[in-house]
Amino acid sequence: MAKERTRDEDYVGPLRRLLTGVLILCLLGVFLLWRIDSPRVERIRAQITDAVVPNFEWALTPLTATVNLVRDFQSYQRVVEQNQELRRELQQMKAWKEAALQLEQENARLMDLNKVRLDPRLTHVTGVVLADSGSPFRQSVLLNVGARDGILDGWATMDGIGLVGRISGVGENTARVILLTDSASRIPAIIQPSGQRALVQGDNTVAPPITFVENRDVVRPGDRVVTAGDGGVFPAGLLVGQVAEDPGGRLRVRLAADYERLEFLRVLRNPGTEVLRDPGGLVVPVTDDADPVPAEEANAAPSTGGGDD
Repeated sequence: MAKERTRDEDYVGPLRRLLTGVLILCLLGVFLLWRIDSPRVERIRAQITDAVVPNFEWALTPLTATVNLVRDFQSYQRVVEQNQELRRELQQMKAWKEAALQLEQENARLMDLNKVRLDPRLTHVTGVVLADSGSPFRQSVLLNVGARDGILDGWATMDGIGLVGRISGVGENTARVILLTDSASRIPAIIQPSGQRALVQGDNTVAPPITFVENRDVVRPGDRVVTAGDGGVFPAGLLVGQVAEDPGGRLRVRLAADYERLEFLRVLRNPGTEVLRDPGGLVVPVTDDADPVPAEEANAAPSTGGGDD
């Protein structure tokens, strides 16, 4: 059975085709109008633009807002990328800053090592601290100098200012330094200006105690503590630190060396003290008319042989 056609279907189809054809013709006419290069047509185009575009401003507003939103998003994306790039550059600058600070500290330490005035007889070897023992019961560090550099056990080590410790164990290329803070460290010292002799005894703390003080009453906080040189272990006059007093009233040493930044250490070549095996050779007879008698002749045994009268 054939489908019955309604009244609307008889008119909608042809009308739709008519309107489509008219729209195509209008668009084709506008296209041709805009493509014709003529002054008269240009004036017509200008008049049409002036008449139509202002009336369609309400329709362009959403489009303009959308375009602005897209531009803002692109701008925000560029800002995010620039921010990320700046963050990467900032991280690189921080790394360079840290490297510059480390170089500055190393330079300052080396300059301090060069400024310290020591006995001209005490030559030295500068070594780099390789590692720390890290043990709470043993305070020591490892240097990159050893037997090849002539290092011997017992030699004193200093940083740019004060005494750090002594060599205890020498390898071919490395050496172990026992710090003043180690519990096995015992340093004969003199407290200035009173001249009191004492012993700096390590106890694994940053401020070793001072023991065996001759006269406690003449010692004041802030007094200088230097090595005494007793026993020939350390040269005399090396700065150890300053006297301090803990809450319990016990005397301690505030060490002059910077134990927080032990990067370079100066190992002092200690020639040792001369051993006197011939005390008589210290005093020689001197005559007015003759040259001083050599010590060998003064100490020689008198002859027992007879001589001519």
